[in-house]
Amino acid sequence: MKILNLFKKKKSSFFEPYIIAEAGVNHECNMKNALKLIKQAKEGGAHAIKFQTYKADELASKFSPAYWDLKKEKIKNQNQLFKKYDKFNENDYIRLKKYCDKIKIEFLSTPFDFNSAKFLSKLVKVFKISSSDITNKPFIKFLCKFKKPIILSTGASNLIEIKRAIKWIEDEKINVAILHCILNYPTKDKNANLRMINSLKKNFPKNIIGYSDHTLPKDMFNILISTMLGARIIEKHFTLDKKLKGNDHYHSMDKKDLIYFNQYLKRLNDIYGSFSEKKILPSEKISRKNARRSIVVNKNLLKGVKIKLSDISFKRPGTGIPPYMLNRVVNRRLKKNIFKDQLITFKYI
Repeated sequence: MKILNLFKKKKSSFFEPYIIAEAGVNHECNMKNALKLIKQAKEGGAHAIKFQTYKADELASKFSPAYWDLKKEKIKNQNQLFKKYDKFNENDYIRLKKYCDKIKIEFLSTPFDFNSAKFLSKLVKVFKISSSDITNKPFIKFLCKFKKPIILSTGASNLIEIKRAIKWIEDEKINVAILHCILNYPTKDKNANLRMINSLKKNFPKNIIGYSDHTLPKDMFNILISTMLGARIIEKHFTLDKKLKGNDHYHSMDKKDLIYFNQYLKRLNDIYGSFSEKKILPSEKISRKNARRSIVVNKNLLKGVKIKLSDISFKRPGTGIPPYMLNRVVNRRLKKNIFKDQLITFKYI
């Protein structure tokens, strides 16, 4: 599945979300790790891998406090943390894009500043806007100038803010997909509020709705439920090793989790089936034939006898005259002898 095709095909009759492995900066500015993340995302079954592109001094002031779990990430200042991971340059992202093209996985990266957006516009087919920029009108309008579809995350926002941001984008004649998201790292299951997906579908019926997940990847159950609720895009942080120290690794999925999720999806599609109307499946034909009931005689009857209601019962298999045709049997005379438990067919009457 290609990301641009997703925007062309608004509805799907089965569970096939577009899966984005959110590598973010889990490469920690190590090119070997970044390439390995791409390879494992492809092997795990992701349609795209997404990075984050920024310069710390353009993103956060020196006075920006932490909003993450300090037990997992000790740094208490956003600017200081982001400076650890802003070392990749344009040539590095070009290299990542080329490798993605080589192994046939789509390359995405979220820009967090104007300069990053400029050079990424040459590399991505779709822009992703972070939840943190949903009120950043100048930046959103700048991204719209590139005339590419936009995926908008909605963490920590209310419906008014979402509608306002969508209007800014759609006023520029840009297609936009909307991701339900909870801006906690990690998000507790009780705070995931997947029912908000239904709210987004109701309020934005013409838009693609998806889910960006920050819950712990215990069993991939949350993103499976979101898919069943109609999320067409699934985004989840991705790492090489969930045991690595740092802000993102512990709440990210890895290759095994991704494989597990895709196995879940295959099973879900098998269960969901392809028939939208109630009909008889080929696998049911033998049951239909042998598990239904027919009209049978409950005693031996001789030729010429008029069949009474007390002479018959209704038993399996269903290869004889069905019970709903009882009125065509009662009071009819037998053409030949018939024995107890034998199915009555029209050749007997």
